[in-house]
Amino acid sequence: MIFEPLRYEHLKQMAAIEPEAFSAPWTERMFIPEVESDRAFYKVGVNGSEVICYGGFHKIFDEAHITNIAVKKEYRGKGYGKLLLSELISLAKLNGVNSMTLEVSVNNHRARNLYESFGFVPSGIRKKYYPDGADAIIMWKNLI
Repeated sequence: MIFEPLRYEHLKQMAAIEPEAFSAPWTERMFIPEVESDRAFYKVGVNGSEVICYGGFHKIFDEAHITNIAVKKEYRGKGYGKLLLSELISLAKLNGVNSMTLEVSVNNHRARNLYESFGFVPSGIRKKYYPDGADAIIMWKNLI
């Protein structure tokens, strides 16, 4: 697997992965602004032409807000999420980011463990943030 910058040709496969990963999946059309924005930074893990994982963040001044991190269902639990998050952190540092934030469902223990293993710290709750009524944990990581 190699990481590539987000391109239009990735969007269809990403949209197919979204319902596997999220209760409020993004559509292919919702990703178009991510390709076109100079504030959006995405990496897509591919094996040949197959999208295995993807993730990205929006850079706002010296902070990054992680918008998506997803791994295709059959590739979960094999370390791709760790590789992807490491890639995003490196990309953020290269682009002058000093801290990163994200929201994760209180019910998503696997993702929470991953983020905590990278030094993300819970710092708040967004009540009923997700369509299923689940709360989100706000997490932050300092990069400096």
